[in-house]
Amino acid sequence: MRPRLAVVVPAFNEAARIAPTLERVLAYLEQREEPFEIVVADDGSSDGTAGVAARYASRGVAVVRLEPNQGKGAAVRAGIAATRAERVLITDADLSTPIEELARLEAALGDADLAIGSRAVPGARIPVRQPFYREMAGRTFNLLVQLAGGVRGLRDTQCGFKLLGGELARSLARELTVDRFAWDVELLWLARRRGLRVAEVGVEWRNDPASKVRFFRDSARMLADILRFRRRHGAASGRAE
Repeated sequence: MRPRLAVVVPAFNEAARIAPTLERVLAYLEQREEPFEIVVADDGSSDGTAGVAARYASRGVAVVRLEPNQGKGAAVRAGIAATRAERVLITDADLSTPIEELARLEAALGDADLAIGSRAVPGARIPVRQPFYREMAGRTFNLLVQLAGGVRGLRDTQCGFKLLGGELARSLARELTVDRFAWDVELLWLARRRGLRVAEVGVEWRNDPASKVRFFRDSARMLADILRFRRRHGAASGRAE
């Protein structure tokens, strides 16, 4: 039977967190009593992440391994390509947005082609916030992303919780070129270019102090990647919703 939902989890050196994450995701999905698949896309980890995830194979978890480390965008592409479900959810390995927030995205997908979690629209809840300076820098960066990335009208492109139809996910993934953190912006830019509807949904999000994102270094790289993919794909951008 074709799975109803695929959950793609890009992971790099997450041996300490991947088991609790999979336990929580599996507990949630199993009680829904719908067929599902989980794909852990291990991005060249050196700490045994793939081996830990592989222990859950009997419960529907598959592992795709990249060698060497190539970046989160590359891991997302590989993970999506390994799915066959009707819908695909992309979520971070630290579950900064709890898996239970999936219901919010599913409700929004009825009137949209993609539903993306957001920390910046009504309904968002942030029990554990980032330091003030990072929040202010993040808002400034998001404005630059909107201007450079051609995704105006979307207030939070980087929340790692996105749901879309399976065929659409696999089709867009084949066009993605960004290997690092700007893959989200490229995905949304490509969707807008196709004239697809994007719903931005407020979700719960908790800051993880152990995040592997280094804001100032990675922000500069992301902006450079955005400009590169705009050149690769052409200058036309999608409409704001």
